[in-house]
Amino acid sequence: MEANMKLAVVEDAVEYCLFLMPDEARDIEEPKEILQKYIERIMTQFAPILVPYIWQNQPFNLKYKPAKGGVPAHIYGMTKFGDNIEDEWFIVYIIKEITKTLPELVARIEDNDGEFLLIEAADFLPKWLDPDNSANRVFFHHGELCIIPVPRKSGGIPWLPTTSPTIQQALSIISAHPEAVLASESVRAAVDRRIRGYPEKIEASLHRAHCFLPAGIVAVLRQRPRLVSAAVQAFYLRDPIDLRACRIFKMFLPETRIMASVTFTKCLYAQLVQQKFVPDRRSGYGLPPPSHPQYRAHELGMKLAHGFEILCSKCSPHFSDSRKSLVTASPVWASFLESLKRNDYFKGLMEGSVEYQERLEMAKNYFQLSIHRPESSLAMSPGEEILTVLQTLPFDVEELRKEGTDLPPEDDDQWLVLSPDQLDQLLQDAAGRKESQPISQKEEEQNYDVVQVSDSVKAFISKVSTHKGAELPRDPSEAPITFDADSFLNYFDKILGTKPQESDPDDLDEDEEDDFGCLDSDEDLDFETQDSESLKGALGSLKSYMAQMDQELAHTSMGKSFSTRKQEKDLPSQTANNNSDEEDSGAGDCIEAVDVDLNLVSNILESYSSQAGLAGPASNLLHSMGVRLPDNADHNPQGKPVKG
Repeated sequence: MEANMKLAVVEDAVEYCLFLMPDEARDIEEPKEILQKYIERIMTQFAPILVPYIWQNQPFNLKYKPAKGGVPAHIYGMTKFGDNIEDEWFIVYIIKEITKTLPELVARIEDNDGEFLLIEAADFLPKWLDPDNSANRVFFHHGELCIIPVPRKSGGIPWLPTTSPTIQQALSIISAHPEAVLASESVRAAVDRRIRGYPEKIEASLHRAHCFLPAGIVAVLRQRPRLVSAAVQAFYLRDPIDLRACRIFKMFLPETRIMASVTFTKCLYAQLVQQKFVPDRRSGYGLPPPSHPQYRAHELGMKLAHGFEILCSKCSPHFSDSRKSLVTASPVWASFLESLKRNDYFKGLMEGSVEYQERLEMAKNYFQLSIHRPESSLAMSPGEEILTVLQTLPFDVEELRKEGTDLPPEDDDQWLVLSPDQLDQLLQDAAGRKESQPISQKEEEQNYDVVQVSDSVKAFISKVSTHKGAELPRDPSEAPITFDADSFLNYFDKILGTKPQESDPDDLDEDEEDDFGCLDSDEDLDFETQDSESLKGALGSLKSYMAQMDQELAHTSMGKSFSTRKQEKDLPSQTANNNSDEEDSGAGDCIEAVDVDLNLVSNILESYSSQAGLAGPASNLLHSMGVRLPDNADHNPQGKPVKG
């Protein structure tokens, strides 16, 4: 990994690094030995949840990486998660828990999109933070997310570098100022919301289904349940060359098929089910009619058998025995096994029983893949693992067939089709909406305030947009909404460039009141100064011009299309000049002023109603402002005016 710690792979993958705190690493002469012990400790401690986990492509793994290019020696890992994004977030949970359990370690994690933790919390980030200055700023420490801030002024805070920190600088800052670099509560909550429910959530991500499989595959999956992912991927990504091996099966003959229960992840199950495939007639894998009660089991078994056959076809049946590493010969295996027993990995099973042996084989496989890893050139491919299991672990076909007659019920796969309510809930969860108890339609209508629509749009208009676009109010309840006409005209002047542009206090984040954050870009703009008297004159002329336009439009069809409110002409606050202007205009005893709020709300509600429950500009604008309108229960076909 280079000094800038950027991910080098293109494929969907996540990489993670664990660093020793400077105080811990200062007196270490040989970091490799110390970090190797940390690796063994981590992998052993988290083995109870890592061993049975079914990964999409690659498992969670750690290895020692020496110092290079300004990056100190550290623990490094990379996992290709492919189509299952849950693998990535499970790793985030593991990394977070590691730093909570081992506070002397600091971790950072990113994927091929970069700082994906910041992407998840994008709605709550401080304004100064962007992809250009986020390098080496995001870490986990003590189980909490940390973001190293940028100094507001050059040299304002001596321990904060003005440019992106190096890894060494970042570790020193976190060690010396852990409270100052703690991410805001809303940012941490956004990340915690995404990993909420682990490790119990693992069980919910699994799907158990009945499959009509060759007995050899059933025996392999009992010893290596994780190989189901390799088989599904082999079938899912098959090409014409792969299918040549499936014209006539050599390893998994269809005559040996039995019924078995197979555990998938929901991602793997969906990939297998959703692909339409007709087997070659020469393969012998015929399917019953779709109306057959076990049609799905036959179809799943046929697809899995093709995946296993493809894996085995890619390796020689007589591959070198040098690749078969004896796990129990490692000096670390004994301590690893004892740790598993202390953490109740075997669930009280009697040593030597069938269930105990199955869990023991899973532990050996995990140990070899994650702790006692051979060189990549010696690592076995999935096909070689399958052949190894078939050669070393005999099985009784009749016994397996007998067990297939008494299988536990399979899981319901209705989750493959989302109802509209489930889809809405999924989208709301993805958007980070606050959880709330469901309320009745009557309560919703009683709690709804139409004034919120007008106030939210006013707040949006009062914001100053930049080249990055306009900012929407994050939450209407965060601050009272006001609309100042003079301020609005001042903003108009900024756009025209008739006066020096000042920084807008609304554009400053509350967190930037202290010394953290960046200067507003408005301070870098240099406008020509104007004489205050000429400025007032220009504003007066503009107001006079707008008033004349209002008078001309008042009696036209355009003017009459707006809802108005009557104002008495002889109000005491009006000046003599105003009275003379009104007399010259030929207006009556009263002036009909446009009711801006009523017209705004009426037009938005009319647009919202015309959407007929579908997405549209009105709902999109209001939802982005946090305004939720109730369903249109009136069905107002005559287009009667909406009561405000």
